[in-house]
Amino acid sequence: MKNSSNLHPSLAPVTTILTPAERVRVDAAGEGLYTALHRDTVDDVIRDLKEKHAAAILVSVARCGSRDASQVAMLVREFPRVPTVALLTDADPASPSAVLTLGRSGVQTLVDVRQPAGWRRLRDVLLADQSRDITRLALAQVSSDLSGAHPDCRQFFETLFSLPSGIDTIRSLSKHLRVVPSTLMSRFFRAKLPAPKRYLAMARLIRAAQLFENPGLSVANVANRLDYSSPQSFGRHVRGLIHLTAVEFRQKYDGEGMLQRFRHDLILPYLTILQSFSPLSTSLTRSSEREASSPSVHSSAKSRTSNLSTKPT
Repeated sequence: MKNSSNLHPSLAPVTTILTPAERVRVDAAGEGLYTALHRDTVDDVIRDLKEKHAAAILVSVARCGSRDASQVAMLVREFPRVPTVALLTDADPASPSAVLTLGRSGVQTLVDVRQPAGWRRLRDVLLADQSRDITRLALAQVSSDLSGAHPDCRQFFETLFSLPSGIDTIRSLSKHLRVVPSTLMSRFFRAKLPAPKRYLAMARLIRAAQLFENPGLSVANVANRLDYSSPQSFGRHVRGLIHLTAVEFRQKYDGEGMLQRFRHDLILPYLTILQSFSPLSTSLTRSSEREASSPSVHSSAKSRTSNLSTKPT
């Protein structure tokens, strides 16, 4: 059995309920593509979904018969945004019934690996399912909105939706973009755009809204997933941005709904400005740094530097 405690940091985790023989073959098929977390119970799978951020669930037809149907149905119901895939490795008299049971439980994808091509399909299915998230939708939508904008501007927005974990303040975002924080804020201020802090904060709420589409994830689970210091901190963050409690936010918005609010609040009203906006240009960076050293700019920028973080304490 694979030691699931040693996760490869760059590979998506896939939680499984498989036979011992299937585990070995699934590990081999996913080498370099995903990390399989092999479990024996649905409770362990749920723990992977909440704590290890598993991107998919892989269940064996041989392991999930009629007696397990209610538990599998619960998984699909509680975590609808996490794809559940059934794996068929051997056909026996009970297999047709088990496949039908899984289908009635809500499992929509069956991969038959009795032929070599099946393993290729399994890899394709898992990787394709993992990519169907709000990040890709947001990148596509915002790229369309800003199709004629300066490359710098498009890069800023693309970065918002593709940031690695842990980049949740303007200071860390600016470092990632290789621009001075005060320079970045000054450019948005002079262009009469909302503060970059607000763009970053609202982008985090889009990810939160999609996570909340899984009823099995609590407010604490989502707050932890997005690196807030506590559920209370997340709640204050939501109330400060959109004047809703965390529970009201969960009830009102899904990921796509929050993406549309992001567009309508922060992009569409400013399209004319954004078309010619260049927040990251090196030449502008040097100019802005000189401006920032002057008393007139320093006094206005200084009042904003204390508000660099989007993470409430």
